[in-house]
Amino acid sequence: MFGDDLLWTAVQWAPPYGERAGLDTSTTLMLLVAALVKAAFLWLILRAPLPGPLDRRARALRRLLYLAVAYALVLWYPIGLLPDAVDTASQLALWTAIDVLYLLVIRWRSRLLRAAAAALFAVELAGVADQLLDDLDLPQVHLGEVVGLGLMLGSAAATVLTVVGQWRDGRWSRGTLIAGWASMGVYALVIPLNLLAGPFPGGVLVLPIMLDAMGLVTTVWMAATARELPTENSVPDLPPGRLRVIRVAVATVAVLPIIAMIHPEQAAHLTYTGWSMDCYDRPSFGDLKPAKRDATFLCVARGIDGGGPPMFPDSMSDQAILAYGRELCRAKDRDEQEAILTRAGSARPSWGVDPWDLVYVCPEIIGATHPELLRSTEETQAANDAYIAEENAKCRDPWPRTKGVVQATANYFLFVDGDPGYLVHDPGDEAAEEEADELYGGGDDLVTVDGSSALVGHIADVSDLCLTVKAFRTAPPRRTAGWQEVEEVPIVSRTGRLTVPEMDGGEVGAGAPMPNLAIKGKGRYRLRVYVRTDAAGEEQHLVVVFPGTSKKRLTLKP
Repeated sequence: MFGDDLLWTAVQWAPPYGERAGLDTSTTLMLLVAALVKAAFLWLILRAPLPGPLDRRARALRRLLYLAVAYALVLWYPIGLLPDAVDTASQLALWTAIDVLYLLVIRWRSRLLRAAAAALFAVELAGVADQLLDDLDLPQVHLGEVVGLGLMLGSAAATVLTVVGQWRDGRWSRGTLIAGWASMGVYALVIPLNLLAGPFPGGVLVLPIMLDAMGLVTTVWMAATARELPTENSVPDLPPGRLRVIRVAVATVAVLPIIAMIHPEQAAHLTYTGWSMDCYDRPSFGDLKPAKRDATFLCVARGIDGGGPPMFPDSMSDQAILAYGRELCRAKDRDEQEAILTRAGSARPSWGVDPWDLVYVCPEIIGATHPELLRSTEETQAANDAYIAEENAKCRDPWPRTKGVVQATANYFLFVDGDPGYLVHDPGDEAAEEEADELYGGGDDLVTVDGSSALVGHIADVSDLCLTVKAFRTAPPRRTAGWQEVEEVPIVSRTGRLTVPEMDGGEVGAGAPMPNLAIKGKGRYRLRVYVRTDAAGEEQHLVVVFPGTSKKRLTLKP
C-alpha cells in the first residue's frame, strides 16, 4: 500500500524493503509513536551550538562530532551504496580522530582515568580495524568468542569513562550526561528486548522500529557534547547571518569528503568480479536491503559459476552492466535478450537472462509476472511448507478401517522428468546404496527388489503420487478389488529399519515423516504394493510390510 510505504519512509528515514501486504495495527501504532520520539530527539540534535571561545582542538572536536551526527542521520544511506570497506575505513578514521581529541579536550582531572580511557579507546578501534581487514579480504586477527565479547564490553566501557570524564570536567549539563548514560541503557536493553520479541503483536517489525527510535539517544548525546564545548557562555550570540554561514560551512565539511569518494558517472566502476568474496552467496530478493540489490546483480552478471563465461565482458563498468540489466528487463522475448547481449559484447548471448537473475535490478517488472521471486527466504519456506501441507491433505488412506501397527499417508514428490519411482529400503544398511543403484538399471516389474532395497515404479506419467504405508505383525487380507496392480516381494532389514525417503528440505521424497516399517527388528519381511489411478490421472499407492520368510515373488493382480 502506498500510504504504508510513505509512513514507513517518513518515520524510518529509509525506503521500505521487501514485499508486504500492508502494515498491521500494532506496527502502524509503533511507527506513529516512533515519529513523535524521533521528532523530539531531532529537535534536541539540531539546536544551535552554545556561543563561546573554542581553542583549535575543541573546534576540531566539535566539527568531527557534528560529522558523526550527520553520518548517523543521513550520510549512512549514500555511504551504504559504496563498498563496505569505504564505510569501515571512514568510520575508523573519524573515530580515531574523535577519540584522540576526547583525550586532549576533556579535563579528566586524573591521569589514571585518562590512561584507562585511552586503553579502552584503543580496544574499540582495534575491533573496527579488524573489521576493515575483513572487508578488504586481508588476513584478519582471528578473534575467539571470548575476545570478541571483550571487545564489545570494552567499547561500552569506553562510553562509560567518556561520560565520567565529562562529569568531572564540569562543562557539560546534566541533560547531556543523562543522554550519555541513556545511550548505554539502550544497548543494555537490546538483548532482553530481542528475547521478548516473540510476545509482541507484530513483533517482527515492532521491535526494530522501537530500537531504531531509541538508538537516536546516542546521536543526541554526541550533538549535545559538541554543542556545550565552549569554556564559558558569556560571549553574546552571533548574528543570524553569521550563524547561517557557519551552518553551511559545517554541512559542507560533512558532505564534501563523501562526494569526493564517489566517482563521476562516466568513470568506470569495477567493484565486483567473479571471484569477489561478497559474491559467493546468492541471497533471496526479499532478504536484501535496497542498497544491496544492484550489487547482487553485479555479482550474478560477473559470475563464472559452472565454468562458463560471465554474462558481460570483464572490462565493462558497473554502471553499464546495470543499464544493460534494466534494458534486458524490458525485452519481450529471448531473441530480443540475445540482441541486447550481443550488442553488449557478451560471450554467451544465446543463453539469455532468467527472471530470477533480473529481479534484483527491476523488481517492479519481474514481480508483476513472478511474484514468488520477491519473497524472502522465510516467506519462500513458508510458501513451500503450505504447498506440501496442501498436497498431503489431498491424499487419503485407502484402508481406513485396517489400522497398521505404524502407518502414514502423504504425497510423494518425484523428479519431474524420468523418475523411475521411489525406494522402500533399509537406510542404515551399508550395502543398500549399491543395491539401490543396481535397481535403477531398469525392469518391467512394478516392484524390483535386491536385498534390503526395493524400487517401486509408477504406472502413469506423474510427478507425484499419494502414498500410504502400513506395517502389520501378520499378513493382512489381500483385498485386490479396485486396484490395477498388486505385487508382493521378499525384502530384508539388516539393521532393523525399513522406510521410505522423505523430502527433508529437498525436492524429492515423502512430504511427511515416514515410520519404520520393520516392526520386528532385523530379519525377513514381505513387501506388498497396491497401485491404481483415478479418472483424473492421479496415482495412488499402498505399501504394506509384514514379517515373512518366503522368498517368492507373487503377482496378485492382474
